[in-house]
Amino acid sequence: MSWLSVSEISLQERENTVLENISFSQRQFQKLAIAGETGAGKSTLLQIIAGLNQPTAGTVHFEGRRVKGPHEVLIPGHAGIAYLSQHFELPPSLRVEQVLRYADKLPAGAADELYAVCRIEHLLERRTNQLSGGERQRIALAKLLLSAPRLLLLDEPYSNLDRVHRQVLKQVIHDLGDKLGITCLLISHDPADTLSWADEILVLKNGRLVQQGSPAQVYGRPVDEYTAGLFGDYNRLSGKLATALAAAAGTPRKRRPLLVRPENFRLAAAEAAADGLAGTARAVRFFGSYSEVDVRVLGTEVTVKTAEAGYQVGQTVAVSVVPGAMWYL
Repeated sequence: MSWLSVSEISLQERENTVLENISFSQRQFQKLAIAGETGAGKSTLLQIIAGLNQPTAGTVHFEGRRVKGPHEVLIPGHAGIAYLSQHFELPPSLRVEQVLRYADKLPAGAADELYAVCRIEHLLERRTNQLSGGERQRIALAKLLLSAPRLLLLDEPYSNLDRVHRQVLKQVIHDLGDKLGITCLLISHDPADTLSWADEILVLKNGRLVQQGSPAQVYGRPVDEYTAGLFGDYNRLSGKLATALAAAAGTPRKRRPLLVRPENFRLAAAEAAADGLAGTARAVRFFGSYSEVDVRVLGTEVTVKTAEAGYQVGQTVAVSVVPGAMWYL
């Protein structure tokens, strides 16, 4: 049996299907992420895995033991699994050291390493009402970890954090596995949080599992436009342009929409290009490390990401696609 096994989980609430026949497994130390739009059932699924919500059907097993729901036990939850909600709370006006001391179940001295991993040693003497949102998040995380969980479920851990605190928390979550041996399963609506971290990603749509694979697979080979849109911008192509790009790439044309990510187009000044389809730059937007150029080509407008600066509105350009970077939906 897998370390974590989720088998045919379904949930009905007021005649509405929240989750339908969800099955997957997670290995110990595997970094697993769940993606999906708001209302897809991500948080509900995490709560079922944690034993905090009762499924209508299906089972969850962790380390060979079935996770029981709140209808089956007096105190909801499962030993070895911790769940950090995006709506966590800390006791008001207590010193951080007090909050953590009351929760500490680790051997003497072990908490110090945990505090170092969570980057909170300098916060221990502060009161909880003197903390920023990012600091409160890390304190709540440390409080959970003091119970020595082996699986940590993170529900939108980066939401409402500024860039600095987001980067700190990302490093903390990375170190949980490397330094503390804790396996994480997280959900996030931001593709940057999942693509760069996860070993495997599950995509939920309307309570159903629609795709499961590596970050490269779900980004570069999405099963539908919904999944494509979750992980970034894309160009949906058909008609003459799709036929011309497929022919240039030596790819058989199919009667399905063609998907190309903006960064998978190649852009060059027309006079310097040996090949490519001629087009006209309609808009140029500068983003620092790259620019976005909207190009009108064969009657269709596409968006191209390029690291090269200097393109001007109205300029004639040549457009081609990186080999192997087109995908039929």
